[in-house]
Amino acid sequence: MSLTDKMHSGELYQSGDAELVADQQACMELLYDFNHARPSEGEKRQKILAQFLGNLGDNCHIEPPLQANWGRHTHLGNRVYVNFNLTLVDDTHVHIGDDVLIGPNVTITTAGHPVEPELRKSTHQFNMPVHIGDNVWIGSNAVLLPGVSIGENSVIGAGSIVTKDIPANVVAVGNPCRVLREIGEHDRTYYYKNKRIPG
Repeated sequence: MSLTDKMHSGELYQSGDAELVADQQACMELLYDFNHARPSEGEKRQKILAQFLGNLGDNCHIEPPLQANWGRHTHLGNRVYVNFNLTLVDDTHVHIGDDVLIGPNVTITTAGHPVEPELRKSTHQFNMPVHIGDNVWIGSNAVLLPGVSIGENSVIGAGSIVTKDIPANVVAVGNPCRVLREIGEHDRTYYYKNKRIPG
């Protein structure tokens, strides 16, 4: 199995390999260009993102700065909005559905390291993909750990640490993140506390 195959297999591999480091450097050059484009250069930013990411759907917007290990392992659906300071530890694939909202300072990480100290010292790691369903809202400062999936329409509360899968159509919060409640009639009537949805 090649090193690249191992990156996407969940198997242990050595992330300090010189070939991987050189390959990643090219990705970092594109990311630098994106983060240093002027605010008025929206079209330039979008062109860079289309080169940098594995897939960039229609009408997506990412506020800089963006941090990512690779970029090309991250796949965005349509109409995704990402606020400031998204960190993508995308050593394997991150799949983000349509109409997803990502708050500021969110971290999505696919990479893990063995607990055994000697393996860590020798740069061993493993990667597990992350899946985010359509119409998910991820609140500020949330962290998604390797291998998790979030079902469609769900909301992840600010500051949550997502350590396991979250089903569809729920509000989930906390550390570790747990389902608080299902999305229901109350949410179709009120948009915030006692603030009623107009009409």
